[in-house]
Amino acid sequence: MLKYNEHEVKIGHYPDGTILLKQKVVATEKAHIEWRYENSEELVTLIFLTKHLRTHGVKYLALYMPYVPNARQDRVKHDEDVFTLKYFAEVINSLAFDEVWVMDTHSSVTDALINNICYLEHMPYIKHAISDVGANNLLLFYPDQGSVKRYADDVGMEYAFGIKNRDWETGKILGLDVAGSVDKIKDRKILIIDDICSKGGTFYHSAKKLKELGAAEVYLYVTHCENTVFDGELISGDLVKHIYTTNSLLTKTDDKITVYDILI
Repeated sequence: MLKYNEHEVKIGHYPDGTILLKQKVVATEKAHIEWRYENSEELVTLIFLTKHLRTHGVKYLALYMPYVPNARQDRVKHDEDVFTLKYFAEVINSLAFDEVWVMDTHSSVTDALINNICYLEHMPYIKHAISDVGANNLLLFYPDQGSVKRYADDVGMEYAFGIKNRDWETGKILGLDVAGSVDKIKDRKILIIDDICSKGGTFYHSAKKLKELGAAEVYLYVTHCENTVFDGELISGDLVKHIYTTNSLLTKTDDKITVYDILI
């Protein structure tokens, strides 16, 4: 979904499927576009919309893009790998936004590639989740060293962390080992914290291992949750009691999911 100065941009189509776009330009000192990613057609629309606004006199333009599309493809290992994050960032940079606001980027590569990058705070939503779960008898769990680095110091609570066993050819997670405060997991509430969830394989294996180690209840917070979470086992199964996320990406609803509204 795209919004221009708080108003949703309606994307129409000609009979051949190409984009039909109409947008009145409001004269303001500082304009902004908000992009909650749903599909790649929105990138083309963003290009057209930005050029339209510039043509009609908008001088200062900010982009609010809490979730950065293509963030997972932040490196290449083989000649056939397409470095989509790099090329996506080049497209965004070509539009010369004065500010590009993002939240909880997947890696520092994103931060380095996007010009004029600014950061929406993600910690308030993590704290909301901790409060909703209840801090009493709570232990945090980070699925890998990357999430430990991203969150542990800022959150400042006791934690355990995971070490993934992955098939690097297929990307499939085969299992997970636990380190850190392992001896304190038994009979505790556990809140898993990470940045992105698709089908939730990492969190399924994390919850399974935590339950084997005696965890009483397992909860999950992810800043960006894809609609594909409904294709995995987190929603249908009972390993994870509840999921907390933001509306950066998720558009579907379920009683098992609490969605926090990002303040722009």
